[in-house]
Amino acid sequence: MTTACREHTGHDHAHGPGCGHVAVPHGDHVDYAHDGHLHAAHGEHYDECEVGGHQEHGSHDHVHGENCGHVAVPHGDHVDYVHDGHRHAAHGEHYDEH
Repeated sequence: MTTACREHTGHDHAHGPGCGHVAVPHGDHVDYAHDGHLHAAHGEHYDECEVGGHQEHGSHDHVHGENCGHVAVPHGDHVDYVHDGHRHAAHGEHYDEH
């Protein structure tokens, strides 16, 4: 699985605790859901980082959806759910890890 990062230009909002956007733990940092994608602080700017490829989350018995108890994160044309420290996205009959 690869990660593609590109600078998010024209971003004048500072993300952090209490900024009003959903915080998503992501490895050694926190991403913030904003404008349908995730922003990650990178030096003096923010990056949009997207996981490339396809990594299925194995043995996932929980069904995500409205009122499932997990934070919903709008992500492009679908919704991811924060679960077990990462994001799950429905993909056919299984969930992918983002």
